[in-house]
Amino acid sequence: MESFSETMKKAADSVWQAILAHPFVEGIGDGSLSRERYEFYLKQDYAYLIEFSRVFALASAKAHQLDDMGYFAKLLDLTLNTEMDLHRRTCAGFGITSEELEQTEPAMITLAYTSFLVKTCYEESLPGIIAVLLPCAWGYVYIANDLKSKGLPDTQHYREWIETYSSEEFLEWADWLRNRMDAFASEAPTVDKERWKNLYLQSARFELLFFEMGYKEEMWPELLPQ
Repeated sequence: MESFSETMKKAADSVWQAILAHPFVEGIGDGSLSRERYEFYLKQDYAYLIEFSRVFALASAKAHQLDDMGYFAKLLDLTLNTEMDLHRRTCAGFGITSEELEQTEPAMITLAYTSFLVKTCYEESLPGIIAVLLPCAWGYVYIANDLKSKGLPDTQHYREWIETYSSEEFLEWADWLRNRMDAFASEAPTVDKERWKNLYLQSARFELLFFEMGYKEEMWPELLPQ
C-alpha cells in the first residue's frame, strides 16, 4: 500500500519532473551552471535557511512528544551547522564573507516562500508543518540522488552540493519526516489529509520557483524596479 508521503509526492509529480529538467538543476549536475547564478542562489538560500531554522524551532515548541521535540532540535542544529556551513564554505571561496551572507536582502520568491512556511507554522499543528517542510527536506535528497546517479561533475562546489544532499545524514532527516507524516496520516480524517497534501504541493511549487529565481538572478519581476 502506498504511503501518504508517497501520495503527496505523486500529486506533485509534474512539479518534481519540472525541477529535475530545470536548467539550474541540470547545470549543477553537469557543472555548466554559471558561478554568478550559483552565487545568487547561495545567498538567497542562506536567507531562506535562516527562516527555515525558525520553523524547526517553532515545530519543536509545538510538538507534544519529547522524541519529536528532540528530533526537531537536531534538525535545527543540522541546518544551522551543517547545511548552512556548506554555503559559508563555498561563498568564502568566492570571496563572500559570512557577514555579507547574513545581510542578504531576500528576493521576492525567498520572501514569499519563507513567509508561507512561517505562517503555516503558526496556523497548523505538527503534521501540517511537516507537510510544508518535506518538499525541501525530502526534495533535495531526491534531486541530489538523481544527479548523483548520472555521475558527479568535475566542479568542486557542485560536486559538494550533490554529495551533501545525497548523504546518509540528509536521507535520515528526510526519512524521519516522512515516517512522522505517515504516522499522523494513518489516524487522520480525509479532510486533514487533503489539506496537508495541498500544503505540500504549495511548498513543492515554491521549490521550482526558487530554482527559476536562481537561474534568472531575479530579485523582483522585471516589471518592478530592482
